[in-house]
Amino acid sequence: MSPASSASAPTPTSAGSASTTASSPDPTRRAWAVLPGAPSFSPALPARARLRLRWSLGPDVPFTTIAASEVFSLSLSKTEALTQALRRSIGVRIKEETELIEGEVVELQIDRSLTGATKTGRLTIKTTDMETVYDLGHKMIDALAKQKVLAGDVITIDKAAGRITKLGRSFSRSRDYDAMGADTRFVQCPEGEIQKRREVVHTVSLHEIDVINSRTQGFMALFAGDTGEIKPELRDQINTKVGEWREEGKADIVPGVLFIDEVHMLDIECFSFLNRALESDLAPLVVMASNRGVAPVRGTKFKAPHGLPADLLDRILIVSTRPYEPDEIAQIIQIRCQEEDVSLESDALSVLTSMAQQTTLRYALQLIATAALVARRRSSTTISVPDLRKCYTYFLDEKRSVQWLKEQQGSLMFDEAPPEAMDTA
Repeated sequence: MSPASSASAPTPTSAGSASTTASSPDPTRRAWAVLPGAPSFSPALPARARLRLRWSLGPDVPFTTIAASEVFSLSLSKTEALTQALRRSIGVRIKEETELIEGEVVELQIDRSLTGATKTGRLTIKTTDMETVYDLGHKMIDALAKQKVLAGDVITIDKAAGRITKLGRSFSRSRDYDAMGADTRFVQCPEGEIQKRREVVHTVSLHEIDVINSRTQGFMALFAGDTGEIKPELRDQINTKVGEWREEGKADIVPGVLFIDEVHMLDIECFSFLNRALESDLAPLVVMASNRGVAPVRGTKFKAPHGLPADLLDRILIVSTRPYEPDEIAQIIQIRCQEEDVSLESDALSVLTSMAQQTTLRYALQLIATAALVARRRSSTTISVPDLRKCYTYFLDEKRSVQWLKEQQGSLMFDEAPPEAMDTA
C-alpha cells in the first residue's frame, strides 16, 4: 500500500472522521500512520477510525486492535506480545480442491447385525441428471445419524474429511404431510454430476498457524487463549512453509491492519522492536493513535512529539486532524441520542452543542443519560433546556472541578498540591 493512499496530506481531516484507507495492501510496500487527537475533544477518534478501517477492508482481511498497555504482561514478554499481535494481522488465504458428493437423498437403508455390533448401509442419492447407490461404513452411518439425514434431504459429503453438510429439504418434498420446523429450508435438487470438484478457500492468520503447530493440542489453545511463548525456530519454519505454498500457488498472503491505541504507552524497547519487525517481508499495515503532545518517551529521559522516538516518527505518516465544527458536534450528539433512544428539543440540542464547545465532548455526551432521567421524573420523553441546566448544576466538568478545588483549598484532607499544579489553562 502506498503512503499516499494512507493519509492525504493537503486536506486536513476532522478529528471525528480521520481514517486511513487500506484496501488490498501490497506486501512489498509498508506504511505506518498515526492518528493524533486531543484527549478531551476527540473521544470517538480511535473508535471511528477502527470502524471505518474494518468496513473498508472487508471480511477476509485480518484486522487486529490492541491497547499499548496490553503488551506489558507477566505471562508474556513485550516482544512476544507484539509479535503475536503482528502475526494475527497477517492472513494466509489457502486454496484447496476437494471432492464432494452432492445430491438429494432418495433412500437410506441401514442394516444392523443381530448383536448390534456391526452396521452396514446403502445410500441412494440423485441429481436431476443421474442417480447412484453408495455402500456405507459404520463411521458414515454415525455421521448421517448425527445430522438426522432423511430421504428428501439435499446433502453434501466431503470425501476427504468425511464431513456431511445438510443444505436443506428438496422442493419435491415440500408438499409431503410431515412435521417440519419453522427453520426448514427448501432448496432445488442439484444438477449435473454427483461427484464434483470444488475449490475451497480458507483464510487463517499466521498466529493461528503458530499456535496449532506449537503444541499437541494447539487447536484447543486457540479457544482457551493460553498460547504462551512460541519459539522463534517454529515461526521460521512456518514462514518457510508459507513461502513454499506461495511459490506453488497454493496460498496467498493477505497483509492486514494492526491498530495500536494509546501508542505512547509503549516503551523504548517496544519501539526498537517495532522498527525492526515492521521492515520484514511479512508485516501488516500499522495504524497508531495517540493523544499526547510533546511528551516523554517511556524508558528514556527525552521528550518527543506524541511520545514517540524520533527514528519512529521519521518512518510514519501523521494524519492531519482538526477540532470539530459545531454542526459536526450536533451530528455526533444526535447519533448518541439515537443510540440511547432519547429525543432532544431543538433548543436543547443547541445548548448541548454549546456545552461541548465550552467544556468537552465527553462531558456533553454524558449529560444525555442524566438529562433523560431528569426528563423522565417529570413524565416527559423529550429532553428540554431546563433538564440540561439542572444536570449542568449537579455534575461538574473538569474546569469547574478544578475551580472548586481552588475554592476549597486547605479544607480537604491531604491537600498538598500547589496552586499552580491545578492550573488548567
